[in-house]
Amino acid sequence: MPTFLVVGGAAVLGIVNNKLLADVSMNVFLGSLRNLGWLYQLLSMVTLVLIALVTFTRLGNIRLGGPDAKPKYSFATWFAMALTGGIATGVITYGVNEPIIYFGNIYGEMDQTGVEPGTNVAAIYAIARSFYNWSFIPYAMYSLSGLVIAYMYFNRQKKLSVSASLIPLFGEKVTRGFWQNLIDTVSVLAVALGLASSLGAGLALVGSGIESIYGIDQGIVLWLMLTFVITATFTMSAIKGLDRGIRILSDINAKIFYILLILLFIMGPTVYMLRTSTAGLGYWLQHFWEWGLDPIDLGGEALVMWWTLYDWAIWIAYAPLMGIFLAVISYGRTIREFMIINWILPSVFGLVWFGIWGSTALHWQQKGITDLVATIKESGAVAGLWAFLSHLPLGAVLVPVVMVTLVLSFATAADSMTRTIASLCTSNIRHDEEPPNWQKLVWALSIGIISFVMVAYAGGEQGVDGVKYLAAAGGTTVLFLFLLQVISAIKLFFVDPKTKADTNR
Repeated sequence: MPTFLVVGGAAVLGIVNNKLLADVSMNVFLGSLRNLGWLYQLLSMVTLVLIALVTFTRLGNIRLGGPDAKPKYSFATWFAMALTGGIATGVITYGVNEPIIYFGNIYGEMDQTGVEPGTNVAAIYAIARSFYNWSFIPYAMYSLSGLVIAYMYFNRQKKLSVSASLIPLFGEKVTRGFWQNLIDTVSVLAVALGLASSLGAGLALVGSGIESIYGIDQGIVLWLMLTFVITATFTMSAIKGLDRGIRILSDINAKIFYILLILLFIMGPTVYMLRTSTAGLGYWLQHFWEWGLDPIDLGGEALVMWWTLYDWAIWIAYAPLMGIFLAVISYGRTIREFMIINWILPSVFGLVWFGIWGSTALHWQQKGITDLVATIKESGAVAGLWAFLSHLPLGAVLVPVVMVTLVLSFATAADSMTRTIASLCTSNIRHDEEPPNWQKLVWALSIGIISFVMVAYAGGEQGVDGVKYLAAAGGTTVLFLFLLQVISAIKLFFVDPKTKADTNR
């Protein structure tokens, strides 16, 4: 109820006084990332190191559920659910747009980097920075939350909740009364705001595509229709449940991702992709610690705050409840298998996606095939994708396919999170039980309404400013909770004698 009152109240406020909602969200966004950027960066580095240690030591041999536990899903199905459940619309939205924005210094991203925009070095930098933002660090956040929750639930027989992940620090009392309610409420609030942000970004992107390709002006009517279609899709999938809805939708979505990658690799400048991606990997590794420990001062606000720290905020906002979803589908797997599916393979997917899509866009920009920098300057941060797709040999076919994929991409993230939110708001529910449908419906409608309000009335210069503010607000509410989860994981896996005993089974 407290979370619903906050989310529902935000939706009502957006309708009654949308400027006030946008201003509040913006102030939270600016204040949290300017003042807590150092903590986001330190926490991300510690999380990455911790996850690597758990994966590549004897701890990786522990089986979730005990030595005799048998997994329910095949590796392919499990990976499809894990990948699409957490990726939302991000890689499609920014696979083309983000590298081009860096390359053209559109919002001042290159001002403090010492890299000249529009040069070959700028192209390598753009790919490297995209690799950094979309691979091993953010997926380590998801994986840490999921692992602690899964281990406490399946191996220690504790509650399937975010609060149970803090038992190693505070004992059983953290899963009862005030503290449990506070922790789980903060987690639900963060992911509800994060989902609203992702849906809002999806609305802005699909709307810009319909406007640029088909000449239908964006506006409240179009956004409302898109909100209805997308919300109805993920609501029905969530109501059908994990096996009859979420699993099937995830499988379809993942296969479309694979087909798009293969097609573009064949049609695109393959040698340029391989060269730029290889150089980008080198540049990324060379600057890894500098980027990873920069709270804003080295790269500047336009680059670090509006991109990397914003990304960390929204990934952290999702992490606790995404962790519950990843835990539910990982029964019977070893910790090392868990990390391969939830950390390593999604990160590699991110590298491949940006290496193919981003490199192709940069090649076309440099060769003058299409001016994506001008398109983004004129039409907003998410507009470059459609100009890019329209120049592909199968553009007329791929544009509607990508639009459908965007709907599916958000739906596969939202249905899993809607189910998880409803589960967390239901007493005494097991991981293999479905929460009440009315709960799923309430949360789905709340998320749809608030995302529509933010896109319709708080678009800003980039077209998605309002939803960026909203997502960062969600991340800020859960930042310190995630910090406690990291400390809890350190104690659980490196100090607790019961865990050491499990490694010997």
